Amino acid sequence: MRPWWSSRRLRLRLTVLYGGLFFAAGSILLGLTYLITARALEQQFVTGPVKITAGAAPGPVPMPHQISGDVSGDVVFRREIQTRADGVLNEVLTWSLLVLILVGIIALLLGYVLADRALRPLDRVTETAQRLSESTLHERIGLRGPADEVKRLADTFDAMLDRLRRVFDAQRRFIANASHELRTPLAVNRTVLEVSLEEPAASADLKALARALLGTNARYERLIEGLLLLAQSEQELTVRKPVDVEQVARTVLEQLDPGSRKRPVTLHQDLRPALVRGDPLFLERCVFNLLENAIKYNVRGGHIWLTVAGEPSGASVVVENTGPLVPAYEVEDLFEPFSRLQGDRVRSARGAGLGLSIVRAIVAAHGGSVTALARPEGGLRVEVRLPRTAA
Repeated sequence: MRPWWSSRRLRLRLTVLYGGLFFAAGSILLGLTYLITARALEQQFVTGPVKITAGAAPGPVPMPHQISGDVSGDVVFRREIQTRADGVLNEVLTWSLLVLILVGIIALLLGYVLADRALRPLDRVTETAQRLSESTLHERIGLRGPADEVKRLADTFDAMLDRLRRVFDAQRRFIANASHELRTPLAVNRTVLEVSLEEPAASADLKALARALLGTNARYERLIEGLLLLAQSEQELTVRKPVDVEQVARTVLEQLDPGSRKRPVTLHQDLRPALVRGDPLFLERCVFNLLENAIKYNVRGGHIWLTVAGEPSGASVVVENTGPLVPAYEVEDLFEPFSRLQGDRVRSARGAGLGLSIVRAIVAAHGGSVTALARPEGGLRVEVRLPRTAA
């Protein structure tokens, strides 16, 4: 939880600004009042010839026009008037400062209340923006009130949400149409080629061509499937349920079976319960791509280390593999779509370059993070961290 003052910094800054302006204006007004009062007292009671008559009866000090006498009495009287004038000025200054402080405190409180009322519409904009996601783009702020700056900001935000909703709807329709239009002809081609391979009258050359075309067709199917999965995984999660990443990893290992490949590798696993909340199919594909990548870009007789561990904040999945040397400056580029290592170290036929891109998209959709490091002896170390609750 953020501190109270952290979420109200703008209100506090405005309150301090209002209070500072009030104290500055009040201090200037107090200074001018002090100077005007001092000048008036000086002109009315201190200056001018004053004389004191000897033997005057005690009582209130007479005004200068009521007094006559010798010069020494005049001096004493002037000093008395000056002392009393200074006393009046000091009392005026003291009480004025006290009133200024008291009214200043009230002004600070009123300034905070006014700042809170002025910024309350912005809180609605912020709360709506934080609550919005791909599935809640239909919500609007709908701020009512005069057409001021805040009202125009809320209306602009609502108009932006309308445009975003249209874009997301168009993207969903495109993915659905592309899935159908691209997969259907490839499925037809695969069926025709498989039937031709089963045809007894087909020549050896025809069967060899059919096998080559079938392999090409399979690569295009994997490419299209990867592109569609990448587009779907970059969207908001529609399924959120408790998932044990350990069970996901065991399911993936049953599908892959690294030891049965043409170039078998040794798998070392350390699987522990790790509960998160998210889409189990996406998480399964994430672990699958990590292990598939580690198997593809390995060496004969290589090793893979798979670690799944639970943490207080969520789960971590680490896949480390032997393989060719990977330059450190190329590691980050491997997460970009269609990105592969340069040179002859990796053949493009091994994949479309979407494996790690899909991993990063799935992890980002779950609110996690993925990092990769090049091993000095060759290969990669990829670490995925997933929060306990999907973002």
